[in-house]
Amino acid sequence: AIGIGGWEREAMSKKGASGPKVVTGVIRMVIAAAKAAPSPPVGPALGQKGLNIMDFCKDFNGATKDYGPETPVPVLITAYSDRTFTYTMKSPPTTWFLKRAAGVKKGANTPGLQTVGEVSLKSVYEIAKIKRGDMNVASLDAACKCVIGTCRSMGLKVVE
Repeated sequence: AIGIGGWEREAMSKKGASGPKVVTGVIRMVIAAAKAAPSPPVGPALGQKGLNIMDFCKDFNGATKDYGPETPVPVLITAYSDRTFTYTMKSPPTTWFLKRAAGVKKGANTPGLQTVGEVSLKSVYEIAKIKRGDMNVASLDAACKCVIGTCRSMGLKVVE
């Protein structure tokens, strides 16, 4: 099923569901695409809630195998009382897209005073189209303005 802002997947324990599901916790993480492993930070976060770590890792890695290498994928995992979980993957962070578009490793230390690169208006539009589902905006124009604001806070100049 498609969740709000991304793909939502559900994994059930081998025992099956019995009774109503009660949410026991929500875990937010950013994991590199196809790199989920039972080691920290994934293992301890899921283990605290009593979830099956390997089920999540296999499912997440399978779902993100077509993503580019080292693409950060924000994940929202909802844990239930019967030890099942659902997770929603969102699009990569806006800053990651902007750094790739500008060809820089990191943003400015003092944004506003320092400029580390330039991003075209077309790139801003393309990023806004990708991120619009994850943003709380009404139009693509508003999403573009949010991306331009992120450019300013990173020390990137928007050019036509």
